[in-house]
Amino acid sequence: MDAVTVKPTYSCHVVAIPYPGRGHVNPLMNFCNIIASKKPDTLITFVVTEEWLGFISSSSNNSPSNLQFGSIPNVIPSELVRNADPIGFIEAVLTKMETPFEELLDSFHQPLRPALIVTDAFLFWAIGVGNRRNIPVASFFPMSSTVFSVFYHLDLLAQHGHFPVDLSEKGNEIVDYIPGVSPLRLLDLPSFIFASNQYTLHRTLDLISWIPKARYLLLPSIYELESQVIKALKYEISIPVYTIGPAMPDLKLRDNSSSSSNNNELNILQWLDCQPESSVLYVSLGSHVAVSSAQMDEIAAGLCDSGVRFLWVVRDETSRLR
Repeated sequence: MDAVTVKPTYSCHVVAIPYPGRGHVNPLMNFCNIIASKKPDTLITFVVTEEWLGFISSSSNNSPSNLQFGSIPNVIPSELVRNADPIGFIEAVLTKMETPFEELLDSFHQPLRPALIVTDAFLFWAIGVGNRRNIPVASFFPMSSTVFSVFYHLDLLAQHGHFPVDLSEKGNEIVDYIPGVSPLRLLDLPSFIFASNQYTLHRTLDLISWIPKARYLLLPSIYELESQVIKALKYEISIPVYTIGPAMPDLKLRDNSSSSSNNNELNILQWLDCQPESSVLYVSLGSHVAVSSAQMDEIAAGLCDSGVRFLWVVRDETSRLR
């Protein structure tokens, strides 16, 4: 376990820990980068497993100098095999990371004992870690405010006869009773809610039960974008709810070497602006599933043969697929 030596020149020390998954690490990392760039007198320690430290170390070259990394041992299954046993992976994250995180946290001494823990909301045990040490904890939910509200109001599904439910029969029924959320179909809700194995659902309910025990709730959204949802959440939740803006990379933090990437992004936006409304298919395979080159070729051929305008987000094979 690597503890980081804290320099006494900083006035505040924040420790952040994401859930070990690409869709969780990136948003919290982006948020920490932005905070570090705006508050140079604040030291931020970003805590990940040793495996994840290897994954992100090369991409952290442009991070502000007051953002550093702390690592805990690889006490969970490797990211490379997590899909073989998704439930086992989640259970390991929720039961095996707490102790080494506590040990790392306790290795930080004065003059800069951590003043705040920012934890991914899915690592709800970190709220207990902070509370036991009288360290305020901000719970960071990496998805939209609307998704959080759906999770927060899962009990309403049962109250309205929508849980449990057979989606093949009632999937098109409308859910219009979640405060602030526009009407949507049962089929539009996260699929794990209605899965035969209720493990993920139960763990999500655990997450929700821990939220009021945190000091703050952080949502990566803009009030004007989801105003009705956010207004309802602020009314219902007993702790302060803050919208922090999209947890996306700050273009100002990129160096000149990324100018070609910036130009490409601008070209994409210009191209989208020129297309008819609702005419572009957006394709993103996410970060959990490993797709072979042969499968990527088949997807590419299908998209091209369809004749449909599309925007396809690809992590590693962009140049080859072009």
